[in-house]
Amino acid sequence: MPQPLDDLVTLLSLEALEENLFRGQSQDLGLPQLFGGQALGQAAAAATRTVPEDRLLHSLHGYFLRRGDAQKPVIYSVDRVRDGGSFTTRRVTAIQNGKPIFFCSASFQGHEHGLHHQPTAPPVATPEALLAEGKAVHRRFRGHPVEFITVEEHHGLPPSRMIWFRMHGDCPTAPSLHRYLLAYSSDFNLLLTALLPHDVEFGDPRLRIASLDHALWIHQDPRLDEWLLYVIESPWAGGARGFARGSFYDRDGRLIASTAQEGLMRMVPED
Repeated sequence: MPQPLDDLVTLLSLEALEENLFRGQSQDLGLPQLFGGQALGQAAAAATRTVPEDRLLHSLHGYFLRRGDAQKPVIYSVDRVRDGGSFTTRRVTAIQNGKPIFFCSASFQGHEHGLHHQPTAPPVATPEALLAEGKAVHRRFRGHPVEFITVEEHHGLPPSRMIWFRMHGDCPTAPSLHRYLLAYSSDFNLLLTALLPHDVEFGDPRLRIASLDHALWIHQDPRLDEWLLYVIESPWAGGARGFARGSFYDRDGRLIASTAQEGLMRMVPED
């Protein structure tokens, strides 16, 4: 694996301190607070460490309570809420400085067959075609494995964007790892879509923005080292909050996962 991807996989490989208690190191992305995706991915990893291997994460619902510190590790305490015949439920609390900064409920299920339907994936150009045309914005955080290709942005109402993304490099094949990586990545670009019609950029000194809650539903096995299309829309903003929801499709048009988030979007005077 390339070093940035190896570093991210290591970030999601928690240290077991005691039964149901884990420690995760932190990653500084240059944000004012701990990146919310880190808490999502590490909480998913902590919960998974306490369930049978044949049960995989299918949903996660969490709340961000306090600003996390990217310079300090995070402790994850797992409550084994229920071990049922078909589903396993866990509650995870992330702690820094003796106080909870994030908590979530996570549900796990083994593979089952059932009725199936899904929406049709949007018709978009492939990542290769977009890169060959040289028109799409292709970006990656320095020293970070996630790469993005912006397909389209709509600044009108409702605001929306479509982005191809993947981890740069080949990941280990463990299905649980790809679910942690999906939880981690699902926080990128989601709430920022609610800013599109307001002529406000991330980094605007007047803007106070932070995730308040986050939900993720995983419908099928994801592969995060292959391109996924992230389709995001924001149907509402108001009261210093914004709401956005997203869908992940693979290259074959299969709906892999769905997500939703509400976050703080407060404008304050520059002084």
